[in-house]
Amino acid sequence: MTEQVLTLEKDSRIRRALASDIERMQNIERAAGAPFAEIGMLAVAEDDPPAASEFAAAISRGLCWITTIGDHPGDATPVAYLLAGLVDGTLHIEQVSVHPLAARHGLGAALIAEAEREAVRRGIAELTLTTFMDVPWNAAYYRRLGFDVLPEAELGPDLGARRLAEATHELDRWPRVAMSRAVRYREAVPAGKRIGVAPRSQRA
Repeated sequence: MTEQVLTLEKDSRIRRALASDIERMQNIERAAGAPFAEIGMLAVAEDDPPAASEFAAAISRGLCWITTIGDHPGDATPVAYLLAGLVDGTLHIEQVSVHPLAARHGLGAALIAEAEREAVRRGIAELTLTTFMDVPWNAAYYRRLGFDVLPEAELGPDLGARRLAEATHELDRWPRVAMSRAVRYREAVPAGKRIGVAPRSQRA
């Protein structure tokens, strides 16, 4: 993966992930973790990516997407992915990660829009996620995308169990929150949409 490839001069494309993408998504996750070390969150930076079995389960359920750059499928470069699940009747974003060299081009927001389109197809009215409260590219970023913090008392049983698991994993050394957003039915990305790089003024 080179600086030249990641200039994003070519359009990016979102597609459903395949089993053959798992290792590449894990590599994206490792790269996306590096900025956490720069703000003193070394344990997060060094945390393992989701297990291959977790990716495989999401892929089998149609709940994992990958963003690639390149005009030809054979030489396309993976730069971002989103892993989701079904939690308390919501479409839960387990992880959305963008390679640092491809950051600030709206790729994460486009993946969330693609997950939202899937929620529409399944008749799901809400997106949820958990994230770090004080990391600039976490909770503040999701707020810009329309997510709101969910009070702990309002968490469903499965989402509450996820928060407990995060605490057990010692992620709560840094404040974490659950967030949600109602599905914006009219704004969901159409199937097969080719995602161009957004103008800088519109990038999240």
